[in-house]
Amino acid sequence: MGKKYRWADVDNEELYKFLGLLIYTSLVSLPSIRDYWKQDAITSVPFPATIMARDCFRALLSNIHPSDPEEDKKKNDDRKGTPSYDKLCKMKPLINDILSACQAHYHPRRELAVDERMVATKAKTGMTQYLRDKPTKWGIKLFVLAYSSNGYTVNFNVYVGKKHTQTVHGVAYDVVIDLIQPSYLGTGYHVYMDNFYSSPELFLKLAGMKFGACGTNRDNRRGCPGKRDNALSKTSERGEVRWIREGSLVFVKWMDTREVSVCSTIHPAFSEETVKRRVKGKDGRWTEKQISCPTPIIAYNKHMGGVDLSVQLLQYYSTHRKSACWYRTHFLHLMDIATTNAYLLHCDIKTANQEKPMSHKDFQTELVAQLCGVDRSGRPAKRSADHIPVPIAVVTDTSQKATQGRRSCQRCHQVDKKRNLTPWKCKACDVALCVIVDRNCFAEWHV
Repeated sequence: MGKKYRWADVDNEELYKFLGLLIYTSLVSLPSIRDYWKQDAITSVPFPATIMARDCFRALLSNIHPSDPEEDKKKNDDRKGTPSYDKLCKMKPLINDILSACQAHYHPRRELAVDERMVATKAKTGMTQYLRDKPTKWGIKLFVLAYSSNGYTVNFNVYVGKKHTQTVHGVAYDVVIDLIQPSYLGTGYHVYMDNFYSSPELFLKLAGMKFGACGTNRDNRRGCPGKRDNALSKTSERGEVRWIREGSLVFVKWMDTREVSVCSTIHPAFSEETVKRRVKGKDGRWTEKQISCPTPIIAYNKHMGGVDLSVQLLQYYSTHRKSACWYRTHFLHLMDIATTNAYLLHCDIKTANQEKPMSHKDFQTELVAQLCGVDRSGRPAKRSADHIPVPIAVVTDTSQKATQGRRSCQRCHQVDKKRNLTPWKCKACDVALCVIVDRNCFAEWHV
């Protein structure tokens, strides 16, 4: 129960309105939640107060629990400090539901990318990480598999810290194998990754699973070829290439402004492709020049940005709010994944039908309107006039009106397990339902 706000039970409609208002906060940004209900101020917005009372909204937000707190206390809290303790126990039901939805409604095409994503928080969770090179430096780290072309989040794992048992191949190897699920994806995919994950051992394993792999690599990784006499040096000219093939693996080094190393099981080492680079001449002028570039590096630059694209899309309309409660922060991030994936799915369907998709902003606005039960102008949406009670049969003989055309009420049959005959049905549903003084099954059926 909340300590600040009086709790009252809510139904499905109120929960939808709560979710709609959360998405509304991603469209209209104000410093704090209470500002959305503030009256007579320059920054006042009228819409939230017409949907839900402030205290009701904040009570829901304060008491969001994706799992049952009592069950968590019985099954998990007592195990704290032991190998069997699950740090994600409070989020597991919702994470599993979101992952199931992500994979049930969309099947990506060939190119996939693996990378990290940060959920910003400094809460003391035992899972909070610091990544110096990321825009969001403090937070909970997610390992993400995304479709390279549009940034759709296909799969993700939450990093909970070092495991009590040592992994055989290392964390990076295990992460990629966990994210790649042939039972869902099938085979034949090309997976792109950076040098944190790349290793000859992993690439050969993926090749055995009929997955291609390409990624930047570190020379000190086990299985990578050592230094050679003709290796690139600091004096090598821009565009110079060195490559070695070992079975299905090709190792490529290319000199750009600095040396770039890539390993691949998909591409040839070189196929006469070029890239544009600005080069400073001896006279001090900058000119554009075509420089030869290995095929794996061109493909890596084209397809590696899937996770970065998903992060970009998530940040356009994010429900994220600072909170000391880590699972509330994670709940909001999962909402962002769901809404962003839904938008990408909408775009894919519209494009396949040769129709123009909505803009991201318009899609979010429509989502808010439908969840809150209003139209795009904010007025309450009218219920369909088709859902009205009409006679099952038109009887002209007055002696037959009591019996002719009567059918068994579906609501009485399913809920009360009784067989009550009724002359009424729903015009839109064509379902027989009681409409009498002491039993209005029609109204209850359409709640």
